[in-house]
Amino acid sequence: MLVFDGAKILDSQLIKLIDFLQEGDVLVFNDARVIKAKLSAKILRNSARLDFNLDQENQGSWNALCKPAKKVSAGDKLEIADDFFAEVLEKTDDGFIKIKFDCVDEELRAKLDKYGAIPLPPYIKRGSFDGLRMTEDQKNYQTIYAANGMAVAAPTAGLHFDEKIFAALETKKIVKVFVTLNVGAGTFLPVRSEFLEQHKMHRESFSINKEAADLINSAKKNGKKIIAVGTTSLRVLESVADENGLLTAATSNTEIFIYPPYRFRVVDILMTNFHLPKSTLFMLICAFVGKENAEKIYHHAITKKYRFYSYGDASLLYRN
Repeated sequence: MLVFDGAKILDSQLIKLIDFLQEGDVLVFNDARVIKAKLSAKILRNSARLDFNLDQENQGSWNALCKPAKKVSAGDKLEIADDFFAEVLEKTDDGFIKIKFDCVDEELRAKLDKYGAIPLPPYIKRGSFDGLRMTEDQKNYQTIYAANGMAVAAPTAGLHFDEKIFAALETKKIVKVFVTLNVGAGTFLPVRSEFLEQHKMHRESFSINKEAADLINSAKKNGKKIIAVGTTSLRVLESVADENGLLTAATSNTEIFIYPPYRFRVVDILMTNFHLPKSTLFMLICAFVGKENAEKIYHHAITKKYRFYSYGDASLLYRN
C-alpha cells in the first residue's frame, strides 16, 4: 500500500492501515454485490449469437453493452436459455441496447447466477482453458461484505479487506459504515471529450441510510477523519453532502464527475487502487491530492512496480 500523507510518499502494507487511523475515525465502504452480468444469447430473428454485459437497471429495464451490435435490432427477442429470455426495447449508436427480462427480482437474480458470468474488467483476459481461474474470480471479484444492490463491477478498493483487517479495525475502535452504489460498466470508459466539462458521466444508483449519515456527521462534528474506501464510496458521500459537508439519507442516482478544481466537502482520506491515466477515476485523484502530487504518486508507483487495476495494490491518499 502506497501512502501519501499530504507531503511525502511512503511504502507500506495494508495490514498496517490502522497505524494511519485514530479511534473514532470512520471508514466508509460500498457494500454493493457484483452480479453475474456477462451474458450470451441467441437472437431469435436471425439465430445470431450476441454477447452483452449488463450496465444499470432503471424501472425494470437494463442498459447493456453488446457485441456484435450490428446483428441486433429493437424489438428482437433474445434466448439466453430455455427458461430465460429478454426483449430488446431500444438500440443506440454507441453499442448499447436497452432490454427487459422475462423475470424480475429474486427470480432474475437466480437466473443471472445460473447462466451469467462474472463481468471482469476488459483488461483481465480469461480463455476457455482458464476454468479454475474463472471459478476463483467468482470469489475474488467480490468484497467480503458485499450485501446489497446489483453492481456490474466490483468496488475494488474493498477487495483488499479480510476478517483479519476487520478485527484490527474493531480493536482500535475504528467505525465501519456501509453505503451502496451500483457500480456500472461506465467506470471503465475513458474521457474522450476535448474539454473535461463536456464529458458525460455515467449514471449510477446509490443508497445511504440515516444511520450511516448520522454516524459520519457525528464523527465530522467531533473532528474525526472520514476515509472513503474506494472512489464509489466517495462519490456517494459527495453526492449527498450539503455546502457544510452534512449528509442526509437518500436513495437516488448520481452522475457526479469530480475533476480539478473541486471542493471536497466530506472525505478526508481516500483509499483506492491505481487507475488508468485518461480515466475519470484518475481525474478524481488529481482533484483530491492535486495534479502535481498525483503525477508524483503515480511516477513513484510505476518506479516501485506497484500493481495497477482491479486486482492491484492500494493507495491511501490524504486530501490536499
